Amino acid sequence: MIRKSGWLVVAVAAVALAGCKEKVGGEAGKATGAATGEKVEFVMHVMSQCPFGVQVENGFAPVLKKMGDHIDFRIEFIGDEPTPGQFTAMHGDSEVKGNILHLCTIKHEPVKYMDLILCMNKDMRQIPNNFDACAAETQIDAAKVKACADGEEGKALLSASYKRSKDQKASGSPTMFLAGEKYQGGRQEMDFMRAICGKFTTKPEVCKDIPEPKKIPVIVLSDKRCTKCFPERILGQIKGMFPGLEPKELDYGTDEGKALYAQVADKGAKYLPAFLFDPIVAEDPGYQQIGRYMTDAGQYKLLQLGSKFDPTAEICDNQIDDDGNGKVDCDDDACKDQLVCRTAIDKSLKVFVMSQCPFGVRAENAMIEVLDAFKDDGIKFEVHFIADEQPDGTFKALHGQPEVDENIRQLCAIDLYPKAYKWFEFIKCRNQDIRNPDWKKCAADLKMDVAAMEKCATGEKGRKLHAEDIKLAKALGIGASPTWLANNKFQFSGVAPEAIKKNFCAYNQGLKGCGKVLSGDAAQGPAGGCGAN
Repeated sequence: MIRKSGWLVVAVAAVALAGCKEKVGGEAGKATGAATGEKVEFVMHVMSQCPFGVQVENGFAPVLKKMGDHIDFRIEFIGDEPTPGQFTAMHGDSEVKGNILHLCTIKHEPVKYMDLILCMNKDMRQIPNNFDACAAETQIDAAKVKACADGEEGKALLSASYKRSKDQKASGSPTMFLAGEKYQGGRQEMDFMRAICGKFTTKPEVCKDIPEPKKIPVIVLSDKRCTKCFPERILGQIKGMFPGLEPKELDYGTDEGKALYAQVADKGAKYLPAFLFDPIVAEDPGYQQIGRYMTDAGQYKLLQLGSKFDPTAEICDNQIDDDGNGKVDCDDDACKDQLVCRTAIDKSLKVFVMSQCPFGVRAENAMIEVLDAFKDDGIKFEVHFIADEQPDGTFKALHGQPEVDENIRQLCAIDLYPKAYKWFEFIKCRNQDIRNPDWKKCAADLKMDVAAMEKCATGEKGRKLHAEDIKLAKALGIGASPTWLANNKFQFSGVAPEAIKKNFCAYNQGLKGCGKVLSGDAAQGPAGGCGAN
């Protein structure tokens, strides 16, 4: 999976076999210099078709080549085994097969396995179909690996690997551990080497040529009144990416804080916490990880985190007139959408998603079963979207412009076809292949007016629908897809029908649907998501 704090991404990958550890060698894993005998453990838990897992595998390969003899390196895979011998993975059956092929290569080609993984990573969407070509290119014993992958041995390796990942609570790809501690540092070669070298009692020769990190000043502007900001958590992650980080923490309540806020609020930093970097950050290797989440904010580079706290707005539960308009807490119009001030609406259920988030898609698909269970209870179901509106009126979504476009198309369907959940039929159809840009087929198959849909989706109407819709998630402080809202004010998480039903029924007891048993785990909890609250 891919987890983010706001828009921030952090992760990595490695190899473990059932009961034994393979020594890394060969081309991609060959170490230079004599081994001291001391080794540092590095484990990465990944998904073979996750772009972020692939990124860390590729970033770690040159480290193995330089210091493989000094590292106890392992790769584990993330997925589920609902019944013995039956496996699932976030990116589908192709990823399950890719996971098994990688594990079998690790087992039977301990010298060349990383070469094979790197080759397949060049076109990760073709995994596992690119195995034969890469096996030939890297000159591994393809027959032996395939025999493993097609037999019980491959299943046993994957089952054991999935279990080790679950034991480490590794649900996001990549999740990494260095010397037994969770690693949240940078993903470039030098980042890994610097972190590993810091764990040796006696540093090997290869560690002596690592340069000092570049000094990176950053101002962390926050507000002590914000009970959900937690800037220190994000700062901890960023320090891992930029070893030379020099943070200065500043509170909005000070004169200096207010003066800085006045400079940057209309340049994209309206919401706190705000991480304002010196432009020199662009010269650091770590910038490659988060450069696409940076925007110019006057003399600074602002890291876009999906922050939600407006220090100039009314705080709705502190019995203080924060904005000076004579209205306190829920009497202030600015608080009408806050959970603490919302009016309960029985039998209503809203889900907040990112349209191309796989977990959001799973949650929406689960509603097919939930809606059928409650078809005689008169519940009202709504879908809302999570994204940001930029100062220039454009939108930014976690999964890029295609997700913005899909959000708008689905909102147009909701607007044009509000009755009998016809709009949901469009979403269900799109969810079968959510990244396919050919949305018109679904609309045509459902006998929707394709021209009207396109006019809405590409025009000002669609833009306004999106701008208005995403305000609700922002007002509620919702940043994780999926997030549910029962009865207009009670928030919960989950993607399985039974979990959704159980949480909904906690606030709507006595409905007929509450007596039905649906699929999935009732105590599933978050079960993954895109973004973070």
